Amino acid sequence: MKLQVIFVGNKFAYNQSLQEYVLRKVGQKVDFIDTITYIKESDNTLFLYIEEQLNSSQKIIIITTKQSYATVGKLISTVTQDNQVLKNGFLIPQKATLFQERSYLLEYKESMVNVLQVDEGEEMPEVLMYDEHSHESCHVFDEDKETTLAILNPIAQSFDVNLTVLEEVSGWLKIEITSNKYGNISKFTDSAKQLLPKNLIVTSNIMEYIIEKLEQNQKKVTFAESCTGGLLSYYLTKNNGASNVFHGSLVTYSNALKENWLAVSAESLQDFGAVSSAVVSEMSDGALNVSDADFAVSVSGIAGDGGGTEEKPVGTVYIGIRTKTKHKEERLHFHGDRNYVQHQSALYAIKMLLLIDKETFF
Repeated sequence: MKLQVIFVGNKFAYNQSLQEYVLRKVGQKVDFIDTITYIKESDNTLFLYIEEQLNSSQKIIIITTKQSYATVGKLISTVTQDNQVLKNGFLIPQKATLFQERSYLLEYKESMVNVLQVDEGEEMPEVLMYDEHSHESCHVFDEDKETTLAILNPIAQSFDVNLTVLEEVSGWLKIEITSNKYGNISKFTDSAKQLLPKNLIVTSNIMEYIIEKLEQNQKKVTFAESCTGGLLSYYLTKNNGASNVFHGSLVTYSNALKENWLAVSAESLQDFGAVSSAVVSEMSDGALNVSDADFAVSVSGIAGDGGGTEEKPVGTVYIGIRTKTKHKEERLHFHGDRNYVQHQSALYAIKMLLLIDKETFF
């Protein structure tokens, strides 16, 4: 059964952080969102649209403002030939099967609808929608798609699960696993891990996994970023537990700060340029020296939209990874706009971190 999320209210279209918060919370309860729709509070087609969706045999999550919560409830009651009742100060349809403050679930014909009232700066109420299909994610590194599927498809068939393979960046495949009626995801992932012990990680959140592994091994990581502008730090610190494995990073956008904060030599900057293997190597070395970390990741590149040359076109990025005993640098060339290049750079850096110490991370 397909799932549609409907935002009713102008604020959801324009307040990106609020919208992302809602979708994160919904994503924790359901496997996949098929459609996202935005409707203005003043849209006079709202009744007809809700009626059409309730008669379309699907799951629907309606996110409303405080102003539109009662209106949506009234429209649903009209469609379902129901009355509204007052519960804990909120009007909701009488036929609602589940109710918590600012959230109720109602089943109608072959459809299921969960209505939630969400406002800025407030904790989102509980999503009452549930998914009958179980879901898991795993990540495969340093194997191509064809080889990975050749290894995993036979056991996927044995345990009655479906695989969807996505490429995060070169050398990193994310595999979404969904179970059929009699499928067994845990047995599939156990078998997959045995077949790819140093290439496969089972987790829905790779950064939470990194934090957990670093904490278990009493290790820390730090970053030295230029073109990513702190994006790596954000990827890590938006997750709980980051403070246990991360004391900070250095965003050294200018050459002067690369020299003064990270001890990058003027000669390297002069001879090779800030976007070079030599400079990211010294950046990771400097970051390791000024912290008590066990891993240092450095990034320098030309994210765009300008600044490229024939030798180093826009999208050229150097990434360095260093431990106390070894280091590695890579030159990459990413495509897309400035923000996409930055995100690809951060993801590739995460991949390099995982692969520099397989004993810790796999």
